[in-house]
Amino acid sequence: MIRFILVSVFVLASFMTSAQDSYSLTIEITNASSDDGQLVIGLYNSESSFLRDTYMGQLSPVVNGKATVTFNNVPKGNYAVSLFHDENKNNKLDSNFMGIPKEDYGCSNDAKGFMGPPSWSDAKFNLTESRSIEVRL
Repeated sequence: MIRFILVSVFVLASFMTSAQDSYSLTIEITNASSDDGQLVIGLYNSESSFLRDTYMGQLSPVVNGKATVTFNNVPKGNYAVSLFHDENKNNKLDSNFMGIPKEDYGCSNDAKGFMGPPSWSDAKFNLTESRSIEVRL
């Protein structure tokens, strides 16, 4: 009986610890130039995957130049957000012949790239509690 109680307490404590280390991240997107198409939002959890492989992703319609999305059950850690306004709904960031984006895009911390995409170090933030961030296109 004591063994059952100890195991139950351990399982409950583990569940409470893991529940406390999981948060929600709300992203408020503003400044879309139109309501056409959709927003493609990526949440990244490492420098090596940044702008390559999303940790979590969502699509969202644009209404009155804005959108809000929430990622739930996100573990504590470092993250970055990158998104673009896919106005023609082809699921890619369209660019011109020089590689310059033709569709609006944005990153967490309003990170901007110089002669290339924004860097992980400029876009990353630490998630230690549920929070909301704004990304302007």
